[in-house]
Amino acid sequence: MKKEIGKVLIAKQMGRVGPGALGLGMLAVLAFVLLSGSFYIIDTGHVGVERTLGSVNMVETQAGVNLKLPVLTQHFEFSSKEITIDLEDLRPKAADNLSLKDLDVTVFYRTMPDSVAEMMVKYNDTSVHGAEAMLPAYRMVYREARGAIYEAVANIDSLDLHRQREALQLSIIDNLQKRLDEKDPQVFEIPRVVVRALNTDPSIEASIREAVQNQKRLEAKRIEVDIAQKDAEIEIERARGIAQANEIINASLTAEYLQHEVNLALQAFAANGGSTVVIPANMQGFDLILDQSQLRRSQ
Repeated sequence: MKKEIGKVLIAKQMGRVGPGALGLGMLAVLAFVLLSGSFYIIDTGHVGVERTLGSVNMVETQAGVNLKLPVLTQHFEFSSKEITIDLEDLRPKAADNLSLKDLDVTVFYRTMPDSVAEMMVKYNDTSVHGAEAMLPAYRMVYREARGAIYEAVANIDSLDLHRQREALQLSIIDNLQKRLDEKDPQVFEIPRVVVRALNTDPSIEASIREAVQNQKRLEAKRIEVDIAQKDAEIEIERARGIAQANEIINASLTAEYLQHEVNLALQAFAANGGSTVVIPANMQGFDLILDQSQLRRSQ
């Protein structure tokens, strides 16, 4: 009984609301919709592009609150920050015509903020939705990045790719920047490229290991050669020193010095009474004992 009475009272209250009140409510809702649709907010690091009745405004809107025509104008928020493109499971051929097993590369690109509207019109189908905003010309840059990677790898032998990863990254940056500048000069920037994974064919891996081992053996042999050369230089210097010492000794052995040494030897010999001296008839060998000039005078 109480529930029925409550329903009757509610119906009477609703019946008291006139058409004027309903009209005011509708106007309030319409005003709210128009007001909320007359502005939009662009986050920092992004730019906005407006399109009114199919016509794109080529002047980008900046970060902050921006006004627009409600209902008639659409706005698109694009990122002007660094954007990453991950290219995975690539199998490019190296300079020696051998294909890599797997190559993963991350490319970082950035679009100049004052060129985003132009890129939206030119590459309308290549922009994609990112986590925070749309990514301008993403698919186009992806295609060019893939071509730049294949071009860079084709200039390096497969055996050298592991040792020249940094050179490969720089080559990809240079190739991709040239490709993009040919399409749209000074619009895109490639600040960096990272080679995340570089896996060669197993047969190439074996060749790389063998090449590394051979290189180590070659370095060991070079060290042995260097040691042998140093040893030879030491022996040469030692022989040179001995020769110089002999020259000094020979220069000091004058006839007077030798005669003095012989005299000392004879004195020591004479002190021994049991010694016997054999003198040959031609006196050969006694030149130092006897002064030949004195002998000639006595004769």
